[in-house]
Amino acid sequence: MSLAEKIFGDLNKKEVKKVSKIVEKIEAYDEEMAALTDEELKAKTPEFKERLANGETLDDLLPEAFAVCREGAWRSIGMKHFHVQLIGGVVLHQGRIAEMKTGEGKTLVATLPVYLNALEGKGVHVITVNDYLAKRDSEWMGKVYSFLGLSVGCVIHGISDDVRRAAYRADVTYGTNNEFGFDYLRDNMVTYEEELTQRSLNYAIIDEVDSILIDEARTPLIISGQGTKSTDMYKKADQFVTTLTAGKENDYEVEEKDEQVSLTDSGVAKAEEFFGLDNFGDPENMEINHHVQQALKARSLMERDVDYIVKDGEIVIVDEFTGRLMFGRRYSNGLHQAIEAKERVKVRSESKTLATITLQNLFRMYGKLAGMTGTAKTEEDEFRDIYNMDVVVIPTNMPIIRKDLQDSVYQKEHGKFLAIANRVEEVSSTGQPVLVGTISIEKSELISDLLKKRGIKHNVLNAKQHEKEAEIVSEAGRKGMVTIATNMAGRGTDIILGGNPEFEAKKEMKKKGYSDEAISFATGFAKSDDEELNKARADYKAIYDELKVERDAEHEEVVKLGGLCIIGTERHESRRIDNQLRGRAGRQGDPGSTQFFISLEDELMRLFGGDRMQNIVNKMGLEEDEAIEAGMLTKSIESAQKKVEGRNFGIRKYVLQYDNVMNKQREIIYDERRKVLYGEDLREYIMGMTHDLIDHIVEPITLASKFPEEWDFESLTKSLRKLTKQYVGKMEYDTDELVLMDEEYLKQSIYDAFEEIYEKKEQEVQPDRMREVERMILLRVVDTLWMDQIDAMDQLKDGIGLRALGQQDPVAAYAKEGFDMFEAMINEIREETVTYCFNVTVETRTERQSVIEIGEEKKSEHIDDSIIAAMQGGAGEAPEDGAEIPEREHKQETVRRDHPKVGRNDPCPCGSGKKYKNCCMQKDLEREREGEM
Repeated sequence: MSLAEKIFGDLNKKEVKKVSKIVEKIEAYDEEMAALTDEELKAKTPEFKERLANGETLDDLLPEAFAVCREGAWRSIGMKHFHVQLIGGVVLHQGRIAEMKTGEGKTLVATLPVYLNALEGKGVHVITVNDYLAKRDSEWMGKVYSFLGLSVGCVIHGISDDVRRAAYRADVTYGTNNEFGFDYLRDNMVTYEEELTQRSLNYAIIDEVDSILIDEARTPLIISGQGTKSTDMYKKADQFVTTLTAGKENDYEVEEKDEQVSLTDSGVAKAEEFFGLDNFGDPENMEINHHVQQALKARSLMERDVDYIVKDGEIVIVDEFTGRLMFGRRYSNGLHQAIEAKERVKVRSESKTLATITLQNLFRMYGKLAGMTGTAKTEEDEFRDIYNMDVVVIPTNMPIIRKDLQDSVYQKEHGKFLAIANRVEEVSSTGQPVLVGTISIEKSELISDLLKKRGIKHNVLNAKQHEKEAEIVSEAGRKGMVTIATNMAGRGTDIILGGNPEFEAKKEMKKKGYSDEAISFATGFAKSDDEELNKARADYKAIYDELKVERDAEHEEVVKLGGLCIIGTERHESRRIDNQLRGRAGRQGDPGSTQFFISLEDELMRLFGGDRMQNIVNKMGLEEDEAIEAGMLTKSIESAQKKVEGRNFGIRKYVLQYDNVMNKQREIIYDERRKVLYGEDLREYIMGMTHDLIDHIVEPITLASKFPEEWDFESLTKSLRKLTKQYVGKMEYDTDELVLMDEEYLKQSIYDAFEEIYEKKEQEVQPDRMREVERMILLRVVDTLWMDQIDAMDQLKDGIGLRALGQQDPVAAYAKEGFDMFEAMINEIREETVTYCFNVTVETRTERQSVIEIGEEKKSEHIDDSIIAAMQGGAGEAPEDGAEIPEREHKQETVRRDHPKVGRNDPCPCGSGKKYKNCCMQKDLEREREGEM
């Protein structure tokens, strides 16, 4: 017990006691709700909505609404919330995290706050860890909401845009964190309001909240397009790396703890010889250097069947926390291509970031956020610090009687695996079910091979068999069953001792040829006049009843044998993941046992265990197959885990600090886009931009001297004519005019001139069409320059860490320089938008086209040719439909370059080390424009 608990008592118990008072009010409605007819119960939903409209709050409605949902669940799916589940529901409504042990019915608990909050009509999102659970829960719990008159949607990979849009318009929407995140990003890339899918982010409940908000928080969501074409350099770099040897005295050294790899002097010399270079570290060899670095990482840090698998000629990333395959995800900065070269599969194009956001910032945008999981208390500080959510541990419905045994520690990994095989053989021979938890595909297959040699029948559940996940998990609690599983261990699916009759009955129904719709109806309580549906229900009931009798008898047998035996093959770097594995056993008061088998060669022990543990074991002089079980060792292991958890928290916080800088910029840009999409009248906005630009041009001229006769009116007029050639300004003024002249007078006269030009432009193009042209131009300019900004910020972040060597805070430097770059981008948006708007012609096309197209290689080509033509006063492609080209002031001459074209993001040819766009580009453009004039 901590000092705070001794002084103030158990704070968690106090929170539970507070919530229990609300639960008593809910339970008081029990008899009243049971007495209502189905129609009267359903009528409560519109009644609640009306009461909300009349000024009552959700908290006012909570006891009665929860009671209605509880009764609705009983009538629609035959389940009624326990007292502790009602406590969990209140905690979730309050925007907190409910820690509920495995088998306590988290899926059902969520229906209570979801129903209550959906009454507002703003939409509620229920977020799960995979598509299977999203679909399962939306169909299963969807019956409760449908019964009570609410609509339900499900967002999973592969559905059409129309289905996706309809799902988000529903009162309740189920889906995965990735789908919700990518849809948010895609919505900020569309060109018309009707293409938007999501509504505003109102309230979300995250299932397995620790997995989503902590384990996956280090990896930002990124939407990519095709970037530069891959070269043979990936293959050459890989070929070179295979000639090297590892170690301090050799060609390169690996720091596993920091996941870093670097060439030694010997390696650098070999690189210079292999690639024919004078100096490997020269800036002009940066690309080769980068390719070699990524090839080294691919060869020495990225392990096949651990970090990724090769499937159908593609590299598929394996999630390090769940063991699931992450289809469509690719490593960035060329690492994915380096792995492709290593595995001799087709090397695909490098991707270009079009939009990105971290999960932390995505979920912090919700008006209210809640979560549930079996393991969150160990990370409460992080939840409170980053998401402002505390954790409430909900009591179990029945006491936990599972036995958690001391870790069994071995000197060598080989001895540990032999001991695991012996233990599995010993336990399974009695008929007791066994679940072996591993941390990688490779280890799960190694143990599988050991068991095959002993003739022990078993199932393997890892990323390679993820399609059969639910089926394997549903059978893991049956008598004599042995299951090997990676960390995923069927999260979200209960392992029921003796087997799951409901799952098996559904399987039998599929064999009989029934559709998913018929099976869904058969498992519910809805009524129908359809004979086929009623026949399906009768068949299902007959199959289920027969299986239920068999499984109940088997359940009793397995309970007598000791319940589910869980064996962990090594400790994970996070205590939560270990606790999740333990939580597979001992559900709803069932017996069970758990034990971890560890060797000093395990990665966690090797990197973070320290010398002390090694010395203890060495002094005991253990043989390879001898084990030691001691509480002192278990505490040392947990100490090592705490070190890693602290380090990982630091990494996640670091990622968030950087993304917070981008987040402020992202919010401003996305807000600008929404103005366009929602059809806001942009005329005043454009004129405001014009005034800002005029001020920017005039002020340097007037600051040069306080006497107007000394002002450079010729230079001023040239600068203003870059915005539009239709501006006719005086190169000089007479004495009488100069007497009246001051800065404000000059600015106002220019404002008036530009206002007159724009009014004429509107009449020429038609006001309504001009409004759409403004929207089209702003949208394209913002999208094009925002992609440049993402790219530039990425490059800034890559090198900013080195500032720490100069006693400078890298995050502060990133924020300052990022702000300067953002300001420069805003000025560029202003200038390009105004220039395009003042130079549109009748021939300018007004269809909005996305500048974000997969396969585009040059950002400078993203703006439509017609707009470029408009900027040049009509020069460019011939107008469509044979329209006449306006007469030009003079004939355009072809300009031939005597040097290669420099890209916006290329190094500036002047040798400053800056990007071209941040250095000489503006000067060069001005020289070119002056040449045209």
